Amino acid sequence: MTLAADSASSGAPRPRRGARFLQTEQGTGLALVSPPLLFALVMLVVPILVVVAHSFWTQDYLTIDRTFTLENYRVALTEPIYRDLLIRSLLISLTVSVATVVLAYPIAYYISFRGGRHKGLWLFVITIPFWTSYLLRVMAWKVILGYNGVLNGTLMGLGIIDEPSTAFLYNSSAVVITLTHAWAAFAILPIFVSLEKVDRTLIEAATDLGDGPLRSFLRVTLPLSVPGVIAALLIVMIPTVGDFVTPRMVGGKDGVMIANAIQAQFGKTANWPLGAALSVTTMAVVTAMAAVAVFIIRSAARAAR
Repeated sequence: MTLAADSASSGAPRPRRGARFLQTEQGTGLALVSPPLLFALVMLVVPILVVVAHSFWTQDYLTIDRTFTLENYRVALTEPIYRDLLIRSLLISLTVSVATVVLAYPIAYYISFRGGRHKGLWLFVITIPFWTSYLLRVMAWKVILGYNGVLNGTLMGLGIIDEPSTAFLYNSSAVVITLTHAWAAFAILPIFVSLEKVDRTLIEAATDLGDGPLRSFLRVTLPLSVPGVIAALLIVMIPTVGDFVTPRMVGGKDGVMIANAIQAQFGKTANWPLGAALSVTTMAVVTAMAAVAVFIIRSAARAAR
């Protein structure tokens, strides 16, 4: 009986290597992650590949010539109008990113170190502006900065100016102000999360060793919160370069950005290859600029330590 049982058990098919792997913890995790990962690749990577492919083609009216060419990139990089728009967009995006992080850091610091048991309430209050449409928030700033808007009315009421000024709207400054307000919460949250991870005992140790509040902040809190600062900077910098709604509504001719030119190529002009080349060029330049910004911030944080 024992020999028969042993022979029967030895003759039973063993599970394959793939089946054994799926029974492990790593295999189960991979099986759970694979469907959303595949969906993300299809929805994100495939459109980017399509745009890249279009950038090497040409278009004559509605006919696309799929012959490989670099003409679109030559136009994107050498035509003064596109080069100037790209430079302006990068400057506006960098200005908005720095201004947003500078304004968001004190708020995140206050919530993290002074919020107490009301931290959740403060975070809830920060998200209230996002209950309304993005277009409504842009229109609100248009009303505030307009010729007969709130800002002009307040300045005239205080006697600072005698008549309404046109300097507040339809320029790059209006775009910077509007985008800074629009992305403020996106900068506050990652900085807050980073500050929450700071070990308070390190700050107490720095104080015990003779550091004042400012010195302990510069040597302990700020360097340890650099990951949140970098995340906030990237979260703001990358999308603002591609914003075309805000420049159109409050920027005027002096606030037009590269995204408006890209939108025109895909829309009115119907030159998809050139629009794709502008998109890829902008994406590459923004990636390089973001990498440089991250390197500078990390180097400054190491030097501060």
